Amino acid sequence: MSRKTYVRTFLVVAILLIASALYSLPFYVSKPGMAKELEPIIEVSGGDEAKGSFMLTTVRMGRANIYSYMMAKWSKYQELYPETSIRSEDETDEEYNIRQLHLMDGSKNNAIKIAYEKAGKEVEYEYLGVYVLDVLKGMPAAKELKAGDQIIQVDHVKFKSAQEFMDYINEKKAGDEVKIVYKREETEKTAVLSLQPFKNEPNRVGIGISLDDNRRVNTKPAIAIDSEHIGGPSAGLMFSLEIYNQLTKGDLTNGYDIAGTGTMSDDGTVGPIGGIQQKIVAADKSGAEIFFAPNENGAAGSNYEDALIAAKDIDTDMKIVPVDNFEDAVAYLTKLNGKEK
Repeated sequence: MSRKTYVRTFLVVAILLIASALYSLPFYVSKPGMAKELEPIIEVSGGDEAKGSFMLTTVRMGRANIYSYMMAKWSKYQELYPETSIRSEDETDEEYNIRQLHLMDGSKNNAIKIAYEKAGKEVEYEYLGVYVLDVLKGMPAAKELKAGDQIIQVDHVKFKSAQEFMDYINEKKAGDEVKIVYKREETEKTAVLSLQPFKNEPNRVGIGISLDDNRRVNTKPAIAIDSEHIGGPSAGLMFSLEIYNQLTKGDLTNGYDIAGTGTMSDDGTVGPIGGIQQKIVAADKSGAEIFFAPNENGAAGSNYEDALIAAKDIDTDMKIVPVDNFEDAVAYLTKLNGKEK
């Protein structure tokens, strides 16, 4: 092969590699992330320190390009998801990220509530307003609002829930105007919007937003959680255990490094999550000795069953523990013998 031909071949290959990295496919790739210690993230005023650690587990999720798509096809613990199963129709990258962060906030609030109540400490909620998750194109809100805005008042009426807001809007008809007062970051703004029928529901009118409640938790003692860059609701269980451990005397970890996953509802129920097998891989690589997995009341194909399959496949020594609620996890830890040094 002549030098000239070699250079041309090299350039063609380089261009193809660059193109494969830059060209996005309508898929997302998820892969094992990490297990992250929670004590540096969560600080309860006057809280106890632990000899071991509670850790949240993550998966890495990103848009697929040609290269990552092929890698996922050949990798056992990487998964491909159609874009439509990850993001709602017309949802932008910014709206998706904001939705994930809001899910984290909801899970975090429930974790605080459960941990404080179980520890016999004071906790109360302050309603901040209606949280805008995303805005529908072609609807009135698209001209003024964006994901992350907080609606605090409509027509001089303040609401105590997103449902009250929807009930108020549903009483009106197409063409009626509403005055919206909202916050974007720390700036208060106003907008007058004319209600419009929804494209797929012509008998229902609105401004065209997906919404949720936005609440702030006030506690005694005070708590600070630095979860700014963590999205999704799956850390709820581990948040609640770390908070409870700092609030109460003794050390629930008993010197062990304990990972896990699962959403936390406001009644203490632990819910299933996606990517459980990838989280088993991440926890094992991070040296976790115990892993809490949602049991889903023993349902076939539960997170717990999938976790056992992955644990056996990677031949980990990590103990996989099924939990249906917060009390299950605490009961297991309470009976746990202290780790021998």
